[in-house]
Amino acid sequence: MKFRLLLPIALVSLTACGLRPVYGGGGHGAVAQALGNVEVAPIEGKAGWLMRNALNDRLSAMQGGSGPRYRLVVKLDDDISGFGLRADAAVTRERRTLRARYQLVDEATGAQILDDTAGSDAGIDVTSSEYATIAAEDTALERLSQTVADQIVTRLALFSRKAANP
Repeated sequence: MKFRLLLPIALVSLTACGLRPVYGGGGHGAVAQALGNVEVAPIEGKAGWLMRNALNDRLSAMQGGSGPRYRLVVKLDDDISGFGLRADAAVTRERRTLRARYQLVDEATGAQILDDTAGSDAGIDVTSSEYATIAAEDTALERLSQTVADQIVTRLALFSRKAANP
């Protein structure tokens, strides 16, 4: 009974606090249109291939207009470092770090309109099986690519919303 009374009050207070959905207007809103007009430039290496695919998956879901209006240029730094050591100096733990520096370029003018970074890291157990360790490193790279792509698209969405509503 109390829940039924509190729900309308909570909903009214949320609308009064000034929160606005980023994707207001759905697929036809300003943010979705802007994100749908972003073309991802090729990125070097295996990490680049994974990152470009993750970004394209997220951006292609948006409905762009007449074609690419912006180009997203991404440079990656992929690093694996060992930090857990046994008594015999063998590494027992690794950290894989994926950092991305990305720039959003206006295709019409060539002007860089956004320059930012994103990144994440993952811990990896090093086992006695080299195959298992390599598989864990690859899996970590796949997860990191997804995480960093999410960060980039979120930042692009916030930038697009701010540009659409100055």
